[in-house]
Amino acid sequence: MISFLQGKVILKRDKFIILEVRGVGYKVFLSKQSLSKISEKTNVKIFTYLYRRENVLDLYGFLNYGELEFFEILVNISGIGPKAGLEISSIGTLEQVKKGIKNKDKKIIDQILNIGKKKSQKIILEISGKFREDFLKEKNKPLLDDKVLQGLMRLGFSRSQARQALDKVPEDIKDTEQRIKQALKFLTG
Repeated sequence: MISFLQGKVILKRDKFIILEVRGVGYKVFLSKQSLSKISEKTNVKIFTYLYRRENVLDLYGFLNYGELEFFEILVNISGIGPKAGLEISSIGTLEQVKKGIKNKDKKIIDQILNIGKKKSQKIILEISGKFREDFLKEKNKPLLDDKVLQGLMRLGFSRSQARQALDKVPEDIKDTEQRIKQALKFLTG
């Protein structure tokens, strides 16, 4: 799968660019917002999504990875195709749209509503599902940290020492044992 391209824009149109990468021209569809930031004869880096149906292969491009992630969520919603997904993903990143919906930001909600009431309801419902996933992750985090704290205290460290070391452990480390190992590095380093 083609997931990233870097090259020179040799042609720019209303909905796509032709990107030359090592002598090969790729037709890449972009949102209006992304197209406005690109000009011909310049070098660009684009994250891409390869869409395949029957006898058609289309490449959709994004200037940052957050837009690509949001687009992937959108095209997995029933009734949302890649062209609608491209327009909706240009509103902002998934985090920005989630925050806008959560804060009832009229501008973001109006932009979603521009695609139609039924589709916008599906999108808002899907993104709201992401809120629940994030809530469950946050809810499980204290349980994980409690286990790590208990493990460090069993090794002879005070609660405050263990807490300070645990605060330095990267959030992306989810395994209890790995979190303890990382915290120990800070405590003994």
